[in-house]
Parts: sequence; C-alpha cells; structure tokens
Amino acid sequence: MTSISRSALPLSGVRVVDFGQYIAGPAVAMILGDLGASVVHIDPPGGPLWDNPANAILNRNKLTINLDLKTEEGLKQALALVDEADIVVENFRPGVLARLGIDFAALRYVRPELITLSIPGFASNDELRRDWRAFEAVIAASSGVFTDMGLNRVLMGINPSFSPLPLSSAYGTMLAASATVLALQARERTGHGDHIEVPLASAVMEGLSYNSILIDDYPLRYQTQREREIERRRKDGLPMDMSYDDLQEFLDPFYRSYMCADGRMFYVVCPSHKNHAKRCLQAMGLYDELVAEGLREEDDTYLPVSQWSSDVSLGVYPLPKFWADKIATRMKDVFLTKTSDEWERVFGEGLFPGAPQRWLKEWIADDHAKAAGLMIEVDDPILGRMVQPGPMAWLQESGQAMLAPHPRRWGTADEALALFKRNERASLPSPVAGAQGGWLDGVKVLDLCNVIAGPHSVAYLARFGADVIKIDPSKPFYDCWNTVIFGMSHMRGKQSVLMNIGSPDGRIVFENLVRCVDVVVWNATDRQVNAMGLDAESLKAINPQAIFCQLDCFGGVQTGPRTDYLGYDDLVQSATGIMLRFGGSMETPEEHAHVGTIDVMCGFGAALGIAAALYQKSRTGVIGRPRTSLSALTGLAQIPFCYDYAGRGPFSEPSGRETKGYDALSRLYETASGDHLLLCASERDLSRLAEVPELREIIGMPDPDRLAYLEKAFMAEPAETWLQRLRRADIGASLCENIETIRRRSARIADGTPGTDRGSYSFSIFPDHPSGHTVTQLDPFAIRPALGKVTAVAPAEKYGASTRIVLRSLNYTDAEIDRLIASGTVSETWSTEYLPS
Repeated sequence: MTSISRSALPLSGVRVVDFGQYIAGPAVAMILGDLGASVVHIDPPGGPLWDNPANAILNRNKLTINLDLKTEEGLKQALALVDEADIVVENFRPGVLARLGIDFAALRYVRPELITLSIPGFASNDELRRDWRAFEAVIAASSGVFTDMGLNRVLMGINPSFSPLPLSSAYGTMLAASATVLALQARERTGHGDHIEVPLASAVMEGLSYNSILIDDYPLRYQTQREREIERRRKDGLPMDMSYDDLQEFLDPFYRSYMCADGRMFYVVCPSHKNHAKRCLQAMGLYDELVAEGLREEDDTYLPVSQWSSDVSLGVYPLPKFWADKIATRMKDVFLTKTSDEWERVFGEGLFPGAPQRWLKEWIADDHAKAAGLMIEVDDPILGRMVQPGPMAWLQESGQAMLAPHPRRWGTADEALALFKRNERASLPSPVAGAQGGWLDGVKVLDLCNVIAGPHSVAYLARFGADVIKIDPSKPFYDCWNTVIFGMSHMRGKQSVLMNIGSPDGRIVFENLVRCVDVVVWNATDRQVNAMGLDAESLKAINPQAIFCQLDCFGGVQTGPRTDYLGYDDLVQSATGIMLRFGGSMETPEEHAHVGTIDVMCGFGAALGIAAALYQKSRTGVIGRPRTSLSALTGLAQIPFCYDYAGRGPFSEPSGRETKGYDALSRLYETASGDHLLLCASERDLSRLAEVPELREIIGMPDPDRLAYLEKAFMAEPAETWLQRLRRADIGASLCENIETIRRRSARIADGTPGTDRGSYSFSIFPDHPSGHTVTQLDPFAIRPALGKVTAVAPAEKYGASTRIVLRSLNYTDAEIDRLIASGTVSETWSTEYLPS
C-alpha cells in the first residue's frame, strides 16, 4: 500500500499547545495530533502529574517540554508558544491557569482567532463544586456513575459499585475534541476563534443521557423482567439479594451470554431487529420447532399489545418470561456444541450480532484488532515496542498515515517554537463584530442511522445549528423499544421522514435529498454502504461536494477479518474485555452499567470526523469520508490499562463486582449515615491527610492496616462530616450520588435554553412532549462556547411527522406524495400512538 504523508491529514498545519495533565486534556491534544496537528505538550518541571504508561499513548505525536510557569522565564516561553498557536488546551480547576499567567480571555482579546479549551472537573459556574479536587473517580461518584450501576448490580445488592473505566474523561475527551474542531471549521467562515468549556461532570451526564431520561406513565410492555423485579422488591420491602446465576434467568435470550464448548462465554445481542433473532434461531436449528410450539412474529408490532394476535413476537424486546425461558433453555444446549470462535463465524457470516467474551489482553493481541488498525505498534523511547489503541476517528483517504504515529519525544522551548514556525499562520477572514450564530449554521445533514451511536452523532450536531433530516424505513426494521424510546433522545432537533430508499421511487427521492445536503451519515458496514451505492465514486456522481460519514462496530483504518460483522455497544464490550472486567471472570460477564456506554462516545467520534472533514474541505477543497467505530472508542474508554509492552505488569487492574477501588486511599467507604463516600487520594496526599485530625494515625501504616482503620473511621460519623473535613484539606472526596437524585435536583420546566448557565447538571421537563407523556431529559449543555451559539433542540417529533413537509420542499405535490404513500414508498407514521402501548 502506498504510504501517505502526515501532511495529507486534515489538521495538518494546525498548532496546538497542550497544558493538560491526567487524561482528558492530553487525550484531546493526542487526537488533534493523530489528525495531523503539530502539538507541544507542557509538563511541570517534575514531569507529568499522572505516572502511568498510558502517557506514552497520550503524548504520541507531541513534543514535550518542561516549563515552570511560576517563573518569569517559564511563563515567557509558554506565552511565546501560545502566541503562535491555533488551539490551547487545559484541564485544571477553573481559574488555575489564569492565576499562573495564562489568561485565556486576555489572550483572545489580543488574538480573537485563538481557540482556547478548558476541561474542568466541574463547571466554572457551579458555585458548589467548581473548586473541588475533581479526580476521575470523584466526578464519577458525584455524577451517579457508581450508584444503581446497571440492573444486575441493583438486584444483587451491590450498590454502590466501583468501576475503573475513566468514563468522565473519555466522554469529555470526545466532546471537547469534536467541539474544538467544530470551532476550527467555523473560524474559516467567521475569522473568530472561541473559548470552549467542557466540564467533565456535564460530559459524563451526556454520555449516560439514555439512562437518565424519565418518561411518565411508561408502558408496561417496555419493562424488562429485571425492571419489574426491582419494582416488586422495592414495593414489598424485599432485599436486593439475587445471586448471579439466578439473575441470568431474568435476561432476554437474545441479550445474554452463553457457555460454549471451549469454556468461553459468547454474548448474543439481537433482541430488537426484524431479522436478527430469526436468523439466530435458524442458524441454531431452533426456529421451526419453536414456531411449531407457538412462537409468533407479529406483522405490525407497533400496534398496541392488546391488538396483537399473540402475546409474543420474535424480534421484540423484551420477550414474555415464558418464551424467554423456553428459548434460552434450548439455546444453552446448542451453544455447547461449538466453540466460541466457531459461533463467532456463524453469527458474523450469518449477519446477526454475537461475539465471544474476551479479556482486554486478548483484544490488544487480537488478529482483527491489529489487521484493522484498531491496535497499533509504536516504538516508545522509554517502554520500547508498545501496542497502543489506534485512531479514534479518521478520514478514509488519509487514515493510513495515522497508523504510524511519532512516539512521544522531549525537547526545549526553542525547539517547540521552531516546530510551530515551520508552518505559516493560516489566512483567515477578518473577524466580524456582532452576534455569533452556531458553528454549523447553514450546514445540512442527512441522517440514515439507527439505534444509538449514529443518530446520536447527528443529534449532537443539531445543537450547533445543523439542519437535519432523518430518514427511516417506511416499515420499521427495529421494534419500538429500540426506535421510539431511544429516539426521544437522539431524534431531538430533527425532521423525521419515513421512506423505502431501496425502491425505485424512493431512490429518486433519496438522491434528490443527497443533492441538497452537505453531510450524509450512516452507521453501516462496508458491505451495506457499497450495496446502497454510497461508496465514494457512486456518491460523487450524485453530489460531489457531499461528505459521507460512516460508523460501524468493528471497522478500522484498514480491513480486518471481522470488519463486516454486525454489532452493537454491548457486543463490543464483550469483544474488547469491558464485560469481563466488569463481571470479574469468564463465568460472570456483565454489560457495563448503562445503556449506550460506548455508543454515545462513538457518536461524538463521528461528529469529530465530520468536523475534521468540514475543516479540510474549507481549507483545501478536498472532500473526505470520515469514519469511526465502536471498537475504536473502546481504547479510549480503557486507556489507563489498554496497552502492552515487554515487561508490562499483569493485567490486574480493578475488576469484578466486589471491587471498591484501587487501594485503601482510593475506594468507596460506608459511613455512619448509611451513605457511601468515595475517597480519592494517593501517597502524595499523605501530608494533606495529616491535616485531618481524625485520620492522622494513617501516616506510616501499611495498606492492609490503612483499609481496616479507614473502614472503622468512616463508619464513626456521617458522610457530610467527612466530606467537610476532607475538602477543607483539599483531598478528593465525594458522596456517591445517583442519577435519579441528580435529575430531581437539577430539573426545571423546559424554558428554551440549553442549560449551559446552570452549573454541572441540568435537566428540562417537557409536560407537553409530542409523545403525550411528560418527559424529563438532560439538556444539551456540556459544550459551552463563549461565542458560538448552542441551541436548546426541540423535543423529538413522532417518526414520519415531517415526511410530507420534506417532500414538499423537494417540489413534490400533495397528489404525488399521496401516490408515494399508497405504493409504500413513503409513510407518514409507523403507529397511531407515538409510544405504542
């Protein structure tokens, strides 16, 4: 394959100064560097504040220099670099960098084209929390990540439950990176840079937004067996004490793990698609016998259940318990007849989703991960030959250049300045005074996506002014649990059209729409994209200026053996080790916590790719095809331990249901008030702990003795008392909150504002939601530009509500539209009810 120069990457010529420490700040700058930017990373004189091999990943493609900003010379050198930069990144507490002399407001006053990015733990307008010592685990505990962490943990009575996945930093990274490049492409039009704040607490709430939505009068048909059991136990005052084995019998047969002949568990994820569950049963030789026993497939599952001809329909989630138990019992026996690898081929080639449970160490060395460029090798100057996660998002034409990043290197301030001065400053239009619009004002997007990752990426673009048309099939492929309920989040701010784009008339309408837009987005495999005629050459013939963004499950820069295999969030969790880490063993895998864990992260990755393609188009006129995948984002979600090299220690990071943290100084503790407190300290905090009289005895204790001592100490007094003491000593600590409490405390009646002025957490209540239900949803509030406008996007309209409106905009008459409806080419609705009962 012809090698591609880094100069072909979309952000080539962009200069970035990275003051970041820990994960989020350095990770944003790493992603910008992966996409071609020149990056200078600034460490304090003593080196990085986080001592982890992951720094080799976070600082690839960067020149690192050590500066003491508390000295006149160090500050002068830093300001000289900032004066040459396009983008400056930091992730300290609000005001810290300004007090050191790097004042973003003052810098932008002199250079309005500068883009500055701040990623604090909590929002700068959060008077309660803004000055907390906001480490990753503190943000997670404060944001409800550890409490009610998934239905399994609630039913097992493991609450709260610690997880080492840095979700706050991972979501914050992707939000901040995408926002920065969106601001960069907008700068090409306006001449204005921007100051952007992305609080990590707000970012993790956006990442978990599919879990915090509240729908009043939620129809019984959508409640799973686990949800009903939780409600029953709470109502009757019964303990949450289910065993793991008992809990498995409450799972849907198409949404669970099965033991295979090789002793490895295999995860099946095909509960809601019209064809996937059927294909699964057919491949296992079970379909005909189950149909003979009464298993049905309703023709229209969007009818109220009371109008069905049976109490069950294959391809609808969740199944009634009688059928769930019957199907799961048969599937257990059949899975034992083949190895997990054999089943992976059956599922992958049969076009329905399933994957073996693998450990992270196995994923890092996986043949597909390496072949596809999801895992790459880098010759690190300290750790040697090192396997690292590949790029998070890329452009198809230039992605090859991202598979061989420059290892981290060190230099002087003079060398850093020379690096920046190699490229001439970008020519920009003169900034125009006056009110700023959204970064994507005037950009038209056609959304062909389904489930969560794809449609969420486009919903995210809508808040910045993008005009979005969403196309779904005239007859749905997915059940209404998957479309309507998830759609309440990702259909916001979109016009909904129902159309069969595979029919002759539908194809004509579809191509007319493609001619009108700037961006087309679809979560599909290469096989699907080519079959639909959306490959590069075919799309160029329809609209040579259109950017096509593709998301899938297993895709990378290169093609691997499983590139065309189908998959969803939970499936990629099983394939990359997340479920085994969460469950703790091959016999006890569990999906990580919440709906959309990786999906939403991947959606932000697609938005990043689109932003990079728009920037490249404006700078060079080259039309790129951005791509990302669920698998590509799992490296970021596991970045503190997602690497390997000769001499690496065992993969023994915290895992399993019983883990409470990392060690005695960083873990969950129960207090006298019954609340759980998260202590987040380290050896370097011992002097701070000495300032807490009740904890002074801990100094000098070995770790096992510390644990027993702290467990007893924290049980002696209520959580609030401990929080006051610890925060007074500037020690990281938080109460373990839950999402329901945060939502109740932070919700207001929707007022047409995006919530960016309301601190770290903000929800809107829609009493007149188009669904007819009162719906409470997280606000689109994690991105806070100083100039760019963020819109409070409208609630999700009913699927098909804009079919006629959009067709009229293409000059179709009502008579022509009626003919298209009569032929089944288009539709104005899937159901009488917005949310079928």
